[in-house]
Amino acid sequence: MPNSLPQFKLGSIVIPALLPALAFSIGEGAVIPIIPIVAHNLGAQLAIAGLIAAMLSVGELIGDIPSGWVVSRIGERAGMIWSALLAIIALTVAYFSRNEWLLGVAVLLIGVSTAIFALARHAFLTSFVPIEFRARALSTLGGSFRLGLLIGPFVAAGVIHLTGTTETAFLVHIGGCLVAIGLLVFIPEPSATFNRSESSSEAAPHPERNGLLATLRRNRKVLVRLGTGAAIIGALRSSRQVVIPLWAVSIGLSDTQTALLVGVAAALDFALFYTTGQIMDRWGRMWTAMPSMIGLGLGHLALAASIQLPAQVTWLVACTMILALANGFGAGLLMTMGADLADKRDPAPFLGAWRFTGDLGRASAPLAISAITALSSLSLAVGAMGILGLIGAGILGRYIPRFVGHLKSPEQEPK
Repeated sequence: MPNSLPQFKLGSIVIPALLPALAFSIGEGAVIPIIPIVAHNLGAQLAIAGLIAAMLSVGELIGDIPSGWVVSRIGERAGMIWSALLAIIALTVAYFSRNEWLLGVAVLLIGVSTAIFALARHAFLTSFVPIEFRARALSTLGGSFRLGLLIGPFVAAGVIHLTGTTETAFLVHIGGCLVAIGLLVFIPEPSATFNRSESSSEAAPHPERNGLLATLRRNRKVLVRLGTGAAIIGALRSSRQVVIPLWAVSIGLSDTQTALLVGVAAALDFALFYTTGQIMDRWGRMWTAMPSMIGLGLGHLALAASIQLPAQVTWLVACTMILALANGFGAGLLMTMGADLADKRDPAPFLGAWRFTGDLGRASAPLAISAITALSSLSLAVGAMGILGLIGAGILGRYIPRFVGHLKSPEQEPK
């Protein structure tokens, strides 16, 4: 039987998936740094301002599970459009907020909309991209997200400089949502844009949608076992973003130097996304999962050990680059494994539960770091995260071969 899969080209996902994701992510990148500033300007104490900023992650965590239910019923494209509309409403409320509590509610809703949008674009590519292109497509999607978070703060800085008002950064996100909606409204239906991939047509579509609870029960083994590894990946990625600025403050680095260091690390992280996808498609998920987790673990441990060493700025720069390389080497890993494991006839419910595991780790890590630092020291908190990373590598090494190791691209099968 002739194989139609080579007709698929990665460029065909740019308009329906990558450009809307990039537009949305630029807006998200614009508002993330200014949320605590806006909260503080409204009169919130530093602790409350930090709590309001954390509402974005809490909202994403809350939105992960129902996002699968929503996208399963209204479809991927409609899910992206409606979530972007919800974001516009929430951003408008945030822009006009006159107290910190209303701002907190708005930020929570922004997080919920982000979860639905992310799940919808993930399910879109899971359904329509052939398996031998899957990792490259999803790593590129992860790269578009990273690029948006890299560009967004610079756009926000320019807009705030021109207007003199911090809240105008919310308007940048509204603009990004409108661009995403415009692209999604005027593109053809996905079924007209792509041929269904072989991997997504292993069984004919069925009218009965999988319920959320049934999905959780049916997949409890993988969600508990491999999902624990996914949660640790989320935790280490989130930890990296927290401990670098905190460590820089602790050794007396200036704000400008810290921002430059974080910016260079973000660029290095972004640069690896397509290479990572190629490695996963050619050799399998383990070839990026293990180096990424081991690198994140060792990078944290090296940073923790450097507290006793001279030239601490040099050590911080070196460890930051190691962590950026390790994180970039895992670009798209969680999305790819989720796509591997999801039911191709109706991937959204499982993907919602899968994303919840990663976001649970991502939301928990900053709280754990704060608690350990308060009780002991920052270096102990960073070291604990490093040990957690090595444990995560062990979990992934055990369960990736069991649950996704049998999946290979057709071109890699022995003749």
